[in-house]
Amino acid sequence: MNNQTITNLRTNAITAFQAGISAADPKKALKIALEKTPIPLIKNNGSYIIISIGKAACKMAECALEAIPKSEKTYAIAVTNFENIVPVEGCEVIGASHPIPCINGFNASKKIINCLTKTTPNDIVVMLVSGGSSALIPAPVDGISLEDKVIVNKVLISSGFDIYETNLVRQSLSLLKGGGILEIATPATVHSYILSDVLGDDLRVVGSGPSVGPLGNLSDARKLLKNKNIFSLLPINVQNYYDYSLPPNKLFSKEHTSLIAGNANSVRAMAKKINATLVLDPLIGDVQDAARKIVTLIAKQIGKGPFSIAIGGETTVKITGSGKGGRNQELALRVACELELLNIITPWCFLSGGTDGRDGPTDAAGGLVDNTTIKRIIQKGKNINDYLESNDSYHALELVDNLLKTGATGTNVADLQLFISA
Repeated sequence: MNNQTITNLRTNAITAFQAGISAADPKKALKIALEKTPIPLIKNNGSYIIISIGKAACKMAECALEAIPKSEKTYAIAVTNFENIVPVEGCEVIGASHPIPCINGFNASKKIINCLTKTTPNDIVVMLVSGGSSALIPAPVDGISLEDKVIVNKVLISSGFDIYETNLVRQSLSLLKGGGILEIATPATVHSYILSDVLGDDLRVVGSGPSVGPLGNLSDARKLLKNKNIFSLLPINVQNYYDYSLPPNKLFSKEHTSLIAGNANSVRAMAKKINATLVLDPLIGDVQDAARKIVTLIAKQIGKGPFSIAIGGETTVKITGSGKGGRNQELALRVACELELLNIITPWCFLSGGTDGRDGPTDAAGGLVDNTTIKRIIQKGKNINDYLESNDSYHALELVDNLLKTGATGTNVADLQLFISA
């Protein structure tokens, strides 16, 4: 009876998670946004230039092309991660790596820059931005190589930076990020439709704000890196750029920006699916602190009968070990450890997953643990602390078949967490 109850709880959790992903379907969301804020008609023999970047790039490009009359002159390019490549009629689709930049993305960036430098006042640039864009279009400033950018990215990922801090640094080293596209596209008008993977939906942060604007300046990024004690870990070319370069004076073209969907929409859809309590305060910060916060919320409800809690967020992990995993897998394992100490009698399960279907450099979206997880790992002769200390949550969860695998979803609105108790 107990095993069947756990199975049912896990099934309900996956169903609710899928409802959250469906709520962020980029094509549906963009179609609704285009009905509210249509792409304007071209005048005086101008052209439409569609640039779609991110994990939802293909679906968003397809939707935008359907909204533009086929009689109009149109150029379209979509840059997405390899897992989300889908052919789009009338659009050049380019696959690149994520989260570490690669030569494909570098070459795609050059194509975008070359196209935008030829715009006229009569052209309209349609920017379609979704999560993952930062890594997919590396366009380093003069004096910095793609290899330098790759090293910087690896340092940022392993140092526990949140997305605001990470993208401030990325913007400072890029020709396209932080409003760079607005500068290069001048004198055309830019209309942006953005699928947010950032909590709070600060559109300067989504994809590092290529068609919105910067989070700060060169000095702000340098100060952050110094304060975090990682400046010396950066390539010497990058250090010299921060030390000796002057802040650029950017002149931006006219822009119009629309948010089409975000994390909050998906959390609500997930909660509605199983009538869970909706936690509006997003889950952010260090993964250990986030695990304690979740367990505190759960502990307040224990003994009051069946309940469920739906949360959204994006935690950070400071990597100290050489194991395999991602922030959602580690969060799930840490929550299971904390709940094990509470000796909860009734069956429960906890899910933490990335809406893009990929958690860190793994093939899992996250983890789905229950009240048997820790016991089963120990029964196999393994030490939980060894897994946590080496950031090896993937292999811990794989050992007991508690990895959450969905495959690439074609969207990205950060992470979803769900606790269900019988």
